Amino acid sequence: MTLRKLLALMAVVMIALSGCGGDGDEPTPGGGGTSTQSNQNKNVIKPGIPAEVARLEFPRLQQGGNNFVVVHSTADSYGVNYALEWDIDKKSQRWSCYQMRKGYQGNAGRYDTQVNGYPFDPELAKHNYYLEADYFYRSGFDHGHICPSADRQYSEEANYQTFFLSNMQPQYNLFNAGIWEKLESKIRKAWVPTNNTDVLYVCKGGTIDNENNIITRIKGKLIVPKYFFCALLLKNSLGYRAIGFWMENENKDRRSDKLTKYVKSIDELERLTGIDFFCNLPDDEENKVEAAYSLQAWGMN
Repeated sequence: MTLRKLLALMAVVMIALSGCGGDGDEPTPGGGGTSTQSNQNKNVIKPGIPAEVARLEFPRLQQGGNNFVVVHSTADSYGVNYALEWDIDKKSQRWSCYQMRKGYQGNAGRYDTQVNGYPFDPELAKHNYYLEADYFYRSGFDHGHICPSADRQYSEEANYQTFFLSNMQPQYNLFNAGIWEKLESKIRKAWVPTNNTDVLYVCKGGTIDNENNIITRIKGKLIVPKYFFCALLLKNSLGYRAIGFWMENENKDRRSDKLTKYVKSIDELERLTGIDFFCNLPDDEENKVEAAYSLQAWGMN
């Protein structure tokens, strides 16, 4: 074999081994253990689809819909802030996904909506994909963050981006400030990694695909989801573990409820939402972590 052919063969092998992690966090035998790298349902990067969809926090993109993936990044060393899938026809987000790592919270402060209101997402505004106005105001529903402001305190730019209307879903105040905030606080205070090598992958959203899971449409346009979901995947030295949550958007104070009341396996959450979470894990790893959960492992027993 000539030197030129040998070098070409080595290049092909290196490309094949690079996988689809997108951010250097793809599964390895030391980070969860997989006997095969087969993955039948992973996101496929095509023209117009950002490469970041191969990251582990991303669910499988909706197939056959009129959708648009938005990835928001910051100018600092953190890079990707969060991403979302936007349904162009329904003018609503399907989910936001993001990573939580050590140091992501910080003390940048909260963007002041009282001065400038909630900004339109510039990526959607480019294509005229958003509604023509902020229909949350005076609707009786909160601007419910999906990627929370408090989870993005490492820079003012990152925090500002969480206030884009594309990252909002209408929530009753008693739900938003109640059981939903209780879950977000638990994620922030108990499950955010304290080790630099660990990552918590988060995907959250409200139900927009099934009319039975929609409360109403504000002014006949802005969807109010009946249910909200959260899918979590934690990677640490022990491997991977996952857990899901399914909550009804009620005008009732449920803060005294235990979070265990709302726990689901990822498989159960997928049946409820129709969304394929953590599809970029190899199939055997995905099947294992999505089938069951351990309350003890998440400190909730």
